[in-house]
Amino acid sequence: MTNPKPKISELARAGAPVAQPAYLDALNEPQREAVEALDGPVLVLAGAGTGKTRVLTTRFAHLLTMGKAKPWEILAVTFTNKAAREMRDRVSALIGDSYENISWLGTFHSISARILRKHAELVGLKSNFTILDTDDQLRLLKQVIISENIDVKRWTPRHMAHLIDGWKNRGLGPDKITDSDGWDFANGKGAKVYKIYQHRLKTLNSVDFGDLLLHTLTLFLQNEDVLAEYTRKFRYMLVDEYQDTNICQYLWLRLLARGSNNLCVVGDDDQSIYGWRGAEVDNILRFEQDFAGARVIKLEQNYRSTEHILAAASTLITANEDRLGKTLWTDEGGGEKVKVFGVWDGEAEAVAAVDEIENWYSTTKSYADCAILVRASRQMRAFEERLIQLGLPYRVVGGPRFFERLEVRDAHAYMRVVASDNDDLAFERIANTPKRGIGAASIQKIQMHARSSGLPLMTAARQMIQGGEISGKARTGLAALFKDIEHWRQMAQMLDHARLAEMVLDESGYTAMWQADKSPQAEGRLENLKELVQAMSEFDNLEGYLEHVALVSERDTGPSDDQISLMTLHAAKGLEFALVILPGWEEGVFPSQRSLDESGNRALEEERRLAYVGLTRARKQAIIYFAANRQIYGRWQAVLPSRFVDELPLEHVEARAETGYYGQQGNNNHSSDEAKISSYNSPGWQRLQSAKKHKTIEGEARRLTKSEASGFSAGERVFHQKFGYGRITAIDGDKAEIAFEKAGNKKLITSFLEKT
Repeated sequence: MTNPKPKISELARAGAPVAQPAYLDALNEPQREAVEALDGPVLVLAGAGTGKTRVLTTRFAHLLTMGKAKPWEILAVTFTNKAAREMRDRVSALIGDSYENISWLGTFHSISARILRKHAELVGLKSNFTILDTDDQLRLLKQVIISENIDVKRWTPRHMAHLIDGWKNRGLGPDKITDSDGWDFANGKGAKVYKIYQHRLKTLNSVDFGDLLLHTLTLFLQNEDVLAEYTRKFRYMLVDEYQDTNICQYLWLRLLARGSNNLCVVGDDDQSIYGWRGAEVDNILRFEQDFAGARVIKLEQNYRSTEHILAAASTLITANEDRLGKTLWTDEGGGEKVKVFGVWDGEAEAVAAVDEIENWYSTTKSYADCAILVRASRQMRAFEERLIQLGLPYRVVGGPRFFERLEVRDAHAYMRVVASDNDDLAFERIANTPKRGIGAASIQKIQMHARSSGLPLMTAARQMIQGGEISGKARTGLAALFKDIEHWRQMAQMLDHARLAEMVLDESGYTAMWQADKSPQAEGRLENLKELVQAMSEFDNLEGYLEHVALVSERDTGPSDDQISLMTLHAAKGLEFALVILPGWEEGVFPSQRSLDESGNRALEEERRLAYVGLTRARKQAIIYFAANRQIYGRWQAVLPSRFVDELPLEHVEARAETGYYGQQGNNNHSSDEAKISSYNSPGWQRLQSAKKHKTIEGEARRLTKSEASGFSAGERVFHQKFGYGRITAIDGDKAEIAFEKAGNKKLITSFLEKT
């Protein structure tokens, strides 16, 4: 009987080198180079779809196979538990053994927690410390803020939590925060609140999520013997998604790499899109300077997308200055060009995009291969409504559907109590939102009285106020709310329901509540409320709108694996689809004007990386849309195509304006590749494009005269396909302000107007 063949893992554990393993044959040349470059610092610059995960897991297996390290001597760091599980499974499949001994593979936070529990006393904790969730963190911060006599409504715990998270991402404890750093909270009290909060955490033997890394960093910096223990332990280090590391993670890694210097990081500078949550693209850009003798290996052969998609994405991203540089390519030539369509407005965009999905389905019979990727969640509403209208299955990835979002449900509840005294569920929802001193005990008393009397909650509450059965803050809060509701009902007779909704949200304090909330989610909630008001304006009255919302909520398609995916571009990273729809490529939408205002050119480059990520999600077809008009904050505005549109290479793009783009039917003569994509806009647009390249767009726009740009002048009567007849009240270059007879005041590009 022959002896059984030993497992590779057994040979590796014995420290014996083995013959060249078969798994290397499945790699292309750069992938193999990245796997076999085991010693010293290595940066694997892995473009989208180039086999990053395969390289990372094969490298791990190769370290074991070649006897370079035992499983417990390799530190492998990921950003998600899902990525860690996938790596374990793949490594086990490659080496033919279980992963029980692969003990140091996990997320930054899970590995830090393990180290911290062993040495907790050295940072003032006990080993059985608890990790606070977000709710517990906010409750503790609220206690600290109140104890410092700070107005908790104006300076919210969520705002402070966001600041603290930012400081911890940068590796800054309370002792490193200056008064100027803390000025963003309560007029300079932020640093003090942070210090008290950290002290309270230690008293409670607790940490928040950011502490796991910060305390471990402090542990290493203040205890050389502890750091030496781990630098000896980890002979090799592997890091996934290195472009997403923040400063604290970067410092953590640099300290651990001091020992062997065998650090391999895998990432893509062109996919660094999380700057808003602390990621530092500079970490990957300066890798060669930080680690002397580092090798940079580029993975550029893409196994996902067509030649045209890759060429379009690669050309677009070259406009960024802060990048290491690489060009994606594929062995499979041809495929469909990237389509760029100009549409009239958001409604036309949703119709055209869903039509494309239906055409796709008619040939492939698969919705699951289709995705709509938006820059901001507020853009989802129009697509959701169109999908529901046609009964197509879809799912919102990374969040609830538009009409299921917390802020939208709250706004609907306010409008429902204005419409009816009998809507108990709506009243319960908004009675103490925002806070009015109406606690659970008061609501329970009202419910008991309502049931015993057979009355709606609002009627019962009014009776209890009159009878003195409710007192204190609850009485004051309810009385003020009922007074507001009566006022809104009177205004409903004079205002259209969209304007009424704005008034209700403002006067109730609901909008102010989210304005005071400085968390990253708050801005999105405010944008969704504005989108909600816009949606209301499309209906004749409030009753019709509320009925529509009720029907939309009920008309669900049920569970199904074959669903269209609707998500933000940020949520799409790491995913891929055969057909990708990319709507809203207009200035101010994408790139986001808010991001540009806050961070300038740095934000612009991150926005462009986001566009690159969106394009490289597509395997077979990518379709970009930009609109001529958008309803922004309740007002129609003419908008310009995104600068990213004109950064695409014409030879890889099929560009045309959809029927009706110019405000008239049948003008669809721009499908040739030779036609400039930007020609879809006003006559002055090409001049503006030229000026933009020389960074003089604003000055050039001011120089455009009436005769050059439009041929219109103030006082002229004009006609518009959507808004009807009106008169120009002011003109600025190729933009005109028009007082329409029925649609009110609008600002439009003059190429959409006809003289009468």
